[in-house]
Amino acid sequence: MKTRVLGKSGLEVSAVGFGCMGLNFGYGNKVTKDEGVALIRAAFERGVTFFDTAEVYGPFTNEEMVGEAIKPFRDQVVIATKFGFRIEDGKQNGLDSRPEHIREACNGSLKRLGVEAIDLVYQHRVDPNVPIEEVAGAVRDLIREGKVKHFGLSEPGAQTVRRAHAVQAVTALQNEYSLWTRGPETNGILDACEELGIGFVPYSPLGKGFLTGAMSKDTKLGEDDFPRILPRFTPEALEKNQALIDLLQRTASEKNATPAQIALAWLLAQKPWIVPIPGTTKLHRLEENLGAVDVALGERDLAEIRRALAGIDVEGERYPAELLATTGR
Repeated sequence: MKTRVLGKSGLEVSAVGFGCMGLNFGYGNKVTKDEGVALIRAAFERGVTFFDTAEVYGPFTNEEMVGEAIKPFRDQVVIATKFGFRIEDGKQNGLDSRPEHIREACNGSLKRLGVEAIDLVYQHRVDPNVPIEEVAGAVRDLIREGKVKHFGLSEPGAQTVRRAHAVQAVTALQNEYSLWTRGPETNGILDACEELGIGFVPYSPLGKGFLTGAMSKDTKLGEDDFPRILPRFTPEALEKNQALIDLLQRTASEKNATPAQIALAWLLAQKPWIVPIPGTTKLHRLEENLGAVDVALGERDLAEIRRALAGIDVEGERYPAELLATTGR
């Protein structure tokens, strides 16, 4: 497995990480704790050293699964988790990034993960009721105390990134980015990363499964499948967005690869400090995803993909309005 460094932080991780959320949260095909532990360990055996979780996944149970899985190799991996949601009666209930809540959340994550320090902690969503300077200051204090090593933000606006970075250096941003979600290219996020020396960790790099080519307008989503509420996953949108799959399949055929590998290789080719974190519940899909690091897309390939993308209009927003409003703040 190749490695990458997240910006100028010196934090080195595998070029492809593992997004652990979907193991037991957000999708209907959840695995047992033992199965999740086994898959995380299989990922490590294949070179993955970067694992992503959050307190709200479950809530709490995803962190517990990750903590159990990494016990044999804790010192050889980087664990990222997140704070920022209020959790009441086992359910997410709004945002809360007050400094005292950040400390409470991180103490809980430390216990569930079974670690002495969180390698990378993200604010999960920007809280409009708490100045970002206070958030960055709270994480700075935790870093000084040795409870946290690196600070990150998920789905912030570019100006928020700059304000936070002025208080405590931001190591990584985690925003959605893929062949069908290219907002970071135009909203200043990738520019801010380049300017400030911040790494970028795209979540949903496979479009929540769509970019694997395994979905169509006839795909039936389960009641527990998060994409069910997303405008991009209506049958009409899925049908119109098949043009993206056609593009991926053409390129995959030329490169003796799969559509998922092309989607990940495209992200890896954008910047050397980009580290996607695809998730899966299946070992063969894990191995497929990791194979993307060996798929070479040259300038000619990337130019052809750019030309093709210019003629494709993605149908549907990535989130419904209320969730979209929590991003880009």
